[in-house]
Amino acid sequence: MEIPTTQEIAGPSLSSANLLLKVRNQVVDCRRCPRLVRYREEVARKKRKEFLGWNYWGKPVPGFGDPNASLLIVGLAPAAHGGNRTGRVFTGDRSGDFLYNTLYKTGFANRALSRSIDDGLKLKNVYVTAAVKCAPPENKPTPEETSNCSTYLAAEIDSLKQLDAILCLGLFAFNAVMRTIRNKYNLKPPLAGFRHGRVIRLGKGIPLIICSYHPSPRNTQTGKLTENMFLSVLRKTQERTKNRPE
Repeated sequence: MEIPTTQEIAGPSLSSANLLLKVRNQVVDCRRCPRLVRYREEVARKKRKEFLGWNYWGKPVPGFGDPNASLLIVGLAPAAHGGNRTGRVFTGDRSGDFLYNTLYKTGFANRALSRSIDDGLKLKNVYVTAAVKCAPPENKPTPEETSNCSTYLAAEIDSLKQLDAILCLGLFAFNAVMRTIRNKYNLKPPLAGFRHGRVIRLGKGIPLIICSYHPSPRNTQTGKLTENMFLSVLRKTQERTKNRPE
C-alpha cells in the first residue's frame, strides 16, 4: 500500500475543516505498517480487563480539535488502551488526563477530562495529533513506521491554515516535527535541539516550534514535568500565537 502524498491528501481550494477530514479518512484507512496493524488489532481483540465492555477502536487514530487552530500539539503515538481503545488521541489514559486538564485550565478545552470520543470535549484554537497514528508495541515505533506516518503529519500541518506554533511533547515528537518542517521549508540542518520550554524561530512564515517534556506518567509522577511547568509552556505559547482563547 502506497502512502498518499501531501498534495494528494490536501489541496489549496478546500477549507481547513475539509482538508482535515480528508486527512482523517486517509489515516483511518491506513494499513501501511504490518507490525502496527497486527499489534493494534490484537490489543483490540484481547482488551484489558477493566475495558472488557468496550468496543475498541483498533485502527489508526487521527488528529482532533479546532480546524482554525493557531496551535498544533504533537505527541508520540496513541496508547494501546487509550486512543487505540477510544478512537481519539490522548483520550482514556493518564497522559491525556494531564494534557486535557491543563488545556482546560488555559482555555483551550471546554472540559478537563476526556474519557470517550462522544464525551462532549471541544477544543478551541488548538489541534492535537501524534507523530505516529497507530499504537506501537512498547510505545516504540520503528524509523520506517515513523517515516510512513510523516506524510500524514505534513498534511495536518498544511491543512491548518491559521497555524502559528507547534508544541512538541517529547523528543520523539520534536524530531518528527523538525524533519517535517525541514522538508516542507527546505531548511538546512543542523537545526536547534530539544530542551523543555525552548521556543525555536526558524524564519518568517514558519510556525514556531515549542518544546515540552511529554506528559507521560513516567515524567509527571517523578516530577520531571509538573503541572505548573506545563501550564507555563502553554501560557508562553498563548503569548506567541495570534488567536488566544477568550
